Amino acid sequence: MKQYLDLFLTYLVVEKGLSENTLEAYNRDVSRYLSFLEQKKILQPDRIRPLDIASFLAWLKETGLGPRSRARALSSVRMFHRFLEIENYCDGNPASLIDAPKTLAKLPTVLSFRDVERLLAAPAGNVPEDIRDRSMLDLLYATGLRVSELVLLKQREVNMNAGFLLTFGKGGKERLVPLGETAVVSLEEYLAKVRPILDKKGTSEYLFLSRLGKPMTRQAFWNIIKKRALQAGIGKNISPHTLRHSFATHLLENGADLRSVQIMLGHADLSTTQIYTHITRERLKKVHQEFHPRA
Repeated sequence: MKQYLDLFLTYLVVEKGLSENTLEAYNRDVSRYLSFLEQKKILQPDRIRPLDIASFLAWLKETGLGPRSRARALSSVRMFHRFLEIENYCDGNPASLIDAPKTLAKLPTVLSFRDVERLLAAPAGNVPEDIRDRSMLDLLYATGLRVSELVLLKQREVNMNAGFLLTFGKGGKERLVPLGETAVVSLEEYLAKVRPILDKKGTSEYLFLSRLGKPMTRQAFWNIIKKRALQAGIGKNISPHTLRHSFATHLLENGADLRSVQIMLGHADLSTTQIYTHITRERLKKVHQEFHPRA
């Protein structure tokens, strides 16, 4: 069965243009699925039945996997069987008959504007590390980029005169995102004072570099934001995505329309962006309960 996995991953790259992170997720889910089938001596696609997929999901539950993770695994399995059907390796898609595990909508962590200000002010010094971190945090909050989009950003993709940057999101889809004046000022300082020190040979095309002159990694920036949150005295367990969530929520709270926020976030479907309207409603309810005299 593993031969079909290799063909499937090639299909996802060529036909779907999926990102490396998404491919890794599909690879992980389908590999686990195929290993389960092989243990059951199911070695051909046309032998797989809906009951086998249901058994796989039940086994995932027994291993302690939560509803959201099981739903994601089922989505991967459905895509895999769709590929097998398209390529005529089997007739029909047995996964289409299986209902996804019910999940409770989990609202993402969002910082208040005051906490965002404290976080952005944490790297307040003038050493190169502070100036770089300040620029990265300002840019992330100003644009709502994903962390992978931030660390892969190249110098030529940022036009400070026009006030926009070009980024490539999931599936390689490009979008233009406004920078904002504060982010431009921070970026100008970083480019003038720090980046020439980090890129001594002047050969790197990437915008943000480590102290060794190499492109910043996702994990390295994750550590940076944890460190700066600790300095700012923020008790929440935050990640780079927290600033993306805060970016979207604060825009909507201040009157931005949902469609514009969808475009800036690079969401393919408006329904993905709509979760932020739930966040703003929850925040309004909390304010009402706290301050209304008869709440």
